[in-house]
Amino acid sequence: MARFKKKGKKEVPAINTGSMSDIIFMFLFFFMVITNMREATLFVRVLPPQATEIQKLEKKALASSIYIGQPMKTAMYGTEPRIQLNDQFAEVSDIKEFIEKERAARNEVDRPLLSTTLKADGEVKMGILTDIKQELREIGAFKITYATRRGKKNN
Repeated sequence: MARFKKKGKKEVPAINTGSMSDIIFMFLFFFMVITNMREATLFVRVLPPQATEIQKLEKKALASSIYIGQPMKTAMYGTEPRIQLNDQFAEVSDIKEFIEKERAARNEVDRPLLSTTLKADGEVKMGILTDIKQELREIGAFKITYATRRGKKNN
């Protein structure tokens, strides 16, 4: 009978890394496309009131958000509800300029579809919300939505 001899240890061929950079860039672009960037850093505490009959916004990109709530740093800003536009505190009189900038930043075709979302804490008094709605009415921003969280249905 014949005996087979091993001629030595066989080495595993090296992995071809030539296309690894292509794969990494494909993953990078994929995650860049599907990732949503955060709109604004919140400086106010917002826990929206509960609602049972709610609808999701179809195009969130066409909504400008106004945050209303108690500041998170109460030692620095007090405990009274404050208005936040983008990443800064504002007054009711600043809303007109904010909405005009939002309109100017949009395509002319999308401007009639713009809406304003009021993201207010459930503990905020209606007085400040009424002042904001009056200011929005003066500049012709009539589409207003309220941010809520899903509540239980009472039967």
